[in-house]
Amino acid sequence: MNSLEKIKGGVVVSCQALPEEPLHSSFIMGRLALAAAQGGAVGIRANTVADINEIKKQVDLPVMGIIKRDYPDSEVFITATAKEVAELLETPAEIIALDGTGRPRPGGVRLEKLVAQIHQGGRLAMADCSTLAEAVQAEALGFDLISTTLAGYTSYSRKTATPDLELLQAIIRRVKVPVVMEGHTDDPAQVTAALKMGAYCVVVGSIITRPQLITKRYTDAAKAAGK
Repeated sequence: MNSLEKIKGGVVVSCQALPEEPLHSSFIMGRLALAAAQGGAVGIRANTVADINEIKKQVDLPVMGIIKRDYPDSEVFITATAKEVAELLETPAEIIALDGTGRPRPGGVRLEKLVAQIHQGGRLAMADCSTLAEAVQAEALGFDLISTTLAGYTSYSRKTATPDLELLQAIIRRVKVPVVMEGHTDDPAQVTAALKMGAYCVVVGSIITRPQLITKRYTDAAKAAGK
């Protein structure tokens, strides 16, 4: 069974913690991935070479690998250049995800060149998109998967507090490659709705792996009680 078949119809758990977050540690991300696997996750999305390598030691699940890195000349920070792709190709990640928006990339690098680089390395390429137009363009560029990861996170995409199921459905109807729902998922019912709609799989992150945000939902509820 290949990597795509393994993640079909399931939940991929995003195990990430940025340097300023309390769980920032490759060891901890590996343990989070193990917990996710024990809970039935079919794959892991992970950031940085160190985290991916540690996670692969802990679980035998497909990994969607990314590298988040800020550049002064671009808003793009998810696997932004050939440098990040090259680093990810040194890991066991089966899928490499990158910003698939139309925004200018650092140094003016062309998106199609990064897709070719990923394919030359024998990996699958996933486009993190924010609009239907970007998803259609990503398919034309040869991406193997398309996700809604950046919906609501670009200045021009629609802002929603929950997953943009309308956008998801529109993308599913327009493209032939697998479509992944990711972003703003915080309720199991949203996963059910997305898969019934035709999503290939669903990526769930913060509501599972960022305890400070999970805790805040409950403490905000306590404050709302006015006591």
